[in-house]
Amino acid sequence: MKRPILFFYQLLTGLSDALTGALLMIAPALTLRLMGLHTPSDALTYLSFIGAFVFAVGLCCLYGAYLVFRNACASRLGVVWFLTAILRCSVAAYVITNVLSGRLENGWLTVSLFDGACVLIQAIGLRKGWLVDAAK
Repeated sequence: MKRPILFFYQLLTGLSDALTGALLMIAPALTLRLMGLHTPSDALTYLSFIGAFVFAVGLCCLYGAYLVFRNACASRLGVVWFLTAILRCSVAAYVITNVLSGRLENGWLTVSLFDGACVLIQAIGLRKGWLVDAAK
């Protein structure tokens, strides 16, 4: 994996989560409508709270983009990848379980697909040493 691709990946994941999280905190009903999802109005406060966590994951990924831009040590980005993969894997598993049990609508599967794809990319990348290769 080359540095520009790595930087773009970090930027894409960081911006998507940071913007989604910020929107969930500020305007959860609008955010869900934009995502094509529905939720009871009494759940909006909890979705704003969840938005804070989504925002934090996005900031972690943007920090990863900063590390790539600054040509920082690959092990620092490796920690970002490892920790965000754990968070994303937890979210993907939770969402899939709740969609299958009927507690969440099928539209939530896009969250699982995005997070699951990121987990797969990062797990393979960590296993194959992509970050070390990009630092050379």
